[in-house]
Amino acid sequence: MTGPEPLHPDACYLALQAHDARFDGRFFTGVTSTGIYCRPVCRVRTPRRENCRFFGHAAQAEQAGFRPCLRCRPELAPRSLAWSAQDASAILAREAARLIDEPEAWPADGPLLPWLSARLGVSDRHLRRVFQDQLGVSPLQYLQTRRLLTAKQLLADTRLPITDVAQLSGFASLRRFNAAFAAHYALNPSALRREGVEGATDRTTNAAAVRLGLRPPFDHRALIGFFAQRQLTDVESVDVTAATLARTLAIETAGRRHTGWLRVCFEPDRSQVRLEVGEGLLAVLPTVIARVRAALDLDADPQAIAAVLGRAFPGQDGLRVPGSFCGFELAVRAVLGQQVTVAAARTLAQRLVERFGEPLATPVAGLARLFPSPAALADTPASGLGELGIVRQRQAAIQALARAVASGELALNGGADAPTTLVQLRALPGIGEWTAQYVAMRALRWPDAFPAADVALHQALGLRHAPQPARAAAELAQAWRPWRSYAVVRAWARAAPTPSPSNGVGQPGHTHRTDRARHTDSQASL
Repeated sequence: MTGPEPLHPDACYLALQAHDARFDGRFFTGVTSTGIYCRPVCRVRTPRRENCRFFGHAAQAEQAGFRPCLRCRPELAPRSLAWSAQDASAILAREAARLIDEPEAWPADGPLLPWLSARLGVSDRHLRRVFQDQLGVSPLQYLQTRRLLTAKQLLADTRLPITDVAQLSGFASLRRFNAAFAAHYALNPSALRREGVEGATDRTTNAAAVRLGLRPPFDHRALIGFFAQRQLTDVESVDVTAATLARTLAIETAGRRHTGWLRVCFEPDRSQVRLEVGEGLLAVLPTVIARVRAALDLDADPQAIAAVLGRAFPGQDGLRVPGSFCGFELAVRAVLGQQVTVAAARTLAQRLVERFGEPLATPVAGLARLFPSPAALADTPASGLGELGIVRQRQAAIQALARAVASGELALNGGADAPTTLVQLRALPGIGEWTAQYVAMRALRWPDAFPAADVALHQALGLRHAPQPARAAAELAQAWRPWRSYAVVRAWARAAPTPSPSNGVGQPGHTHRTDRARHTDSQASL
């Protein structure tokens, strides 16, 4: 097998025989007798060992001439997000693949490869060579597979017009879209339309529903509880018992602003999430899917993380890093959370929503407003924020954030470069290391972020009374790289009370506060 980590065919075959969801997305099986490639969880009869070939990526299977299975649907598999701290070539290839998988990171116009190589600081030729050596396919082949699988999901799960599917999947024209399907799958796109798709189009709400895969173990109740404890009235509605989360969302792309609602429901028995998306967001459905995958951390690899953190944090392999549906919203709420409890930060954010949030009509009970946009807060006088009880230092930070995001100078999504964005954040008034690291952990999806000044973290690690707890925490965490974000979440969970599933609100915030003489940019609990 090509790739940075050679697959072990016998181990892959055992996982295939067991239909083990822990390996979903980590490899694909090409069956030579049928010409089809499948996920390890596929429920068709297990093929004979001699008829199986194993691939680390769907693009490799397609390059070898295999077509995606119409039953297990490889486009639903969690993505492979391996991280390396040693092999520079592996880092380059993985970072390139991550950016290809992140539609919000793509350039607004122009070809992708020159932008990608410039973003990574290498030549086009070097990027193509390293990508081919590490992943077994070229960047363009990888991108083509990503586009085709995105289109396949939209065709199977929604009733969007085929011309819209082609555009949303990144194809320049319907002709190229049809040609790519014919060349790769020997099918007309309309042949992938499934009859009687559950929730494909809800006639009462004009919503579409898609399914997203995940890898177990997955502690969905802990994740839902985290969001429930921080939910904002009219913007979010979280039900811990039903394992559902709904919210409003605005997405700006190509000069247009799309607003609407989404709702997710965990289906742990099927190792997947059902995502329902309102009509207003259907025009940016692939971006919505990417944001939901990031917010729920569906692409995490528990095995790789546990190999580093298992000894220090046993029994917590199902925990995920809660992401964000909107990076700007997360950053503003992080600023509001400096030096106060979770409950106090939520109160301030709620006031912000009620004063500056745009009303939005939705068919979902409890959803009626959008979180304030960057443009709205950038134009707000400081006195308007002060009237809500936001102190002057936080006012300056929020306005600086809003102006930087509104102007396009600052991107707060999974496609942003973490080290560069950290520098940009720290340069803004009122934003220090703690806030920058917290934003990197949740909005940028950086797995190695570490808010060393967090007081709840100090307490969880037994460092609260150390002479320099932040430095002691940073030194202790060196052994947890490159998964320090996950170590933080595990430490918080170990120290916090377990959220009750009896209601949709969650436990109140912790009451530990920062030592203001020591930290000016930290929070006791998140």
